[in-house]
Amino acid sequence: MALLLNSTITVAMKQNPLVAVSFPRTTCLGSSFSPPRLLRVSCVATNPSKTSEETDKKKFRPIKEVPNQVTHTITQEKLEIFKSMENWAQENLLSYLKPVEASWQPQDFLPETNDEDRFYEQVKELRDRTKEIPDDYFVVLVGDMITEEALPTYQTTLNTLDGVKDETGGSLTPWAVWVRAWTAEENRHGDLLNKYLYLSGRVDMRHVEKTIQYLIGSGMDSKFENNPYNGFIYTSFQERATFISHGNTAKLATTYGDTTLAKICGTIAADEKRHETAYTRIVEKLFEIDPDGTVQALASMMRKRITMPAHLMHDGRDDDLFDHYAAVAQRIGVYTATDYAGILEFLLRRWEVEKLGMGLSGEGRRAQDYLCTLPQRIRRLEERANDRVKLASKSKPSVSFSWIYGREVEL
Repeated sequence: MALLLNSTITVAMKQNPLVAVSFPRTTCLGSSFSPPRLLRVSCVATNPSKTSEETDKKKFRPIKEVPNQVTHTITQEKLEIFKSMENWAQENLLSYLKPVEASWQPQDFLPETNDEDRFYEQVKELRDRTKEIPDDYFVVLVGDMITEEALPTYQTTLNTLDGVKDETGGSLTPWAVWVRAWTAEENRHGDLLNKYLYLSGRVDMRHVEKTIQYLIGSGMDSKFENNPYNGFIYTSFQERATFISHGNTAKLATTYGDTTLAKICGTIAADEKRHETAYTRIVEKLFEIDPDGTVQALASMMRKRITMPAHLMHDGRDDDLFDHYAAVAQRIGVYTATDYAGILEFLLRRWEVEKLGMGLSGEGRRAQDYLCTLPQRIRRLEERANDRVKLASKSKPSVSFSWIYGREVEL
């Protein structure tokens, strides 16, 4: 595949190298890089009673870090494009937001707390519904929930984008209003799934909560370069990926007999679909205004690869936690390599990349050619990866997940 794949060979990528990207072992320039470890600090203490406390404060670093990031690659000329789009965004982007009073809230799907007898009855009903759902489903649902709970990272990342970020925390530009309101809508997803999983009694919430804290502390490697072209291409892809993932967890919940959980996942999927439509409209407008710059940005993001936002996930135990979670998601059909290729095909059609005309530069035409043949190359790689999985399937490796009290799940 003509994508810059990481050199890490993980369980998930052994099963299918397109499902997930783990923390890279090498830089894109090929220089060696070792996974960072917790910083061990030793010092001569002037006050022995404070030694442990001071050391603990100094030794915290993200379990997984992002090396060699490129920043601020957009030109002033292209920044002006986003300034000129503010009226368009006001009229066309903000319409995809729902008023708070018309929006669902997590409590709409959860046991009522104002009636003690009814509350305990509803919790028992919830636990009875989830009792027979298999562990592999809960691993994927927890991973999806943790991804949603890392929302502070995503808002922060969007607010690094030059030309469209919220400069004050309360800016009234349409770009800033969108980011805050989008964050507010997305915030309900993690809240709802977290509470439902807690009430189910099926998962070890302390390890789940540790994973959330680790993930937010680690951040993400978005490869945006502070460039809004890259940022909105990524969010278009990612929102469709989460729409697919939550939609598939809804279907599986139905087969397991938990119609309430199915409705929860389906409702979240509907939000993701609406947000996907908004982000794809932004990129569609960029293709209209600046087709050459936009097609080059799209090719650049695909060469760097669209990484999942929770790829730095860690629970304090498993250094390859994200890859293991992604492998289970691939196996049970929640999010697969086929979905990755399908999302790209969908976006290429949506933005009519193949129909871009004579206005492209030489670099733009090369980007167009690369993108239009990329889905086929991805699918060929997928077929070869699936063949390798079939050959190795006799061993059926499994991994212990702290999220489900250390029980093992097949990858």
